[in-house]
Amino acid sequence: METTKQCLILAAGNGTRLRAVSHGLPKPLVQFQGKPILEHIMERAEEAGISEFVIVVGYRSDLIREWVDSQRPDNISVTLVENTEYHKSNGISALKAKNAIRGKFALLMADHLFEPEALATLIAQPLCQDEVILAVDPNIERVFDLDDATKVRRCKDRIIDIGKDISRYDALDTGMFLCTPVLFDKLEAAKRNGNCSLSDGMRQLAGEGKLRAFEIGDAQWQDLDTPEAILYAERAFDLPFATEQLTESLVNV
Repeated sequence: METTKQCLILAAGNGTRLRAVSHGLPKPLVQFQGKPILEHIMERAEEAGISEFVIVVGYRSDLIREWVDSQRPDNISVTLVENTEYHKSNGISALKAKNAIRGKFALLMADHLFEPEALATLIAQPLCQDEVILAVDPNIERVFDLDDATKVRRCKDRIIDIGKDISRYDALDTGMFLCTPVLFDKLEAAKRNGNCSLSDGMRQLAGEGKLRAFEIGDAQWQDLDTPEAILYAERAFDLPFATEQLTESLVNV
């Protein structure tokens, strides 16, 4: 069985909702437990077995490049892909990386924290050449911000609908995917007026019965896209995060 070693991370957005604590930094470099969110993502992915990263950058990409150059471990490779259209939806960021991807790969968001064991189990799943697997959380009641979460509706192990605004759903999108390059074809097909979201491409796959759900069980995950979500993640992951500065920033918003 082919082992998944390559990981695509989408890190191009400007993190508008984190501006109260980012002070102009790109969202992946916002501090969490004393180090950038992106560092947490990469460390956890490496622990899960990833050794090659392709990171799509956009907003303040110069700062992310500087950080990667200064922090890159010797035992992993990092390729940075520039997305000058970072104001568009995240499907465009994924498409920018098409030529840097070889075969089966993990797809992660630069602001979704997860447990390494969950990713390791996901990337060990068998995968057909024309499908994608999305790690989902059926524990809807524990989500911090349900309105902002991407929802999914399943039929057995297949996802039949996905989106933030769907009315019927039974699980949540955790931001962890196991993909084949077919994803890029579906994103291209989903483009409208030069734009598409990742969910647009996933709906294409779902319509063909090619989007499979993988339950993460009790594993923790959190989208760190607001200051409040970062504070919540401190408790959810039981991390000794120093909250004084962040709490002060929230009070002053």
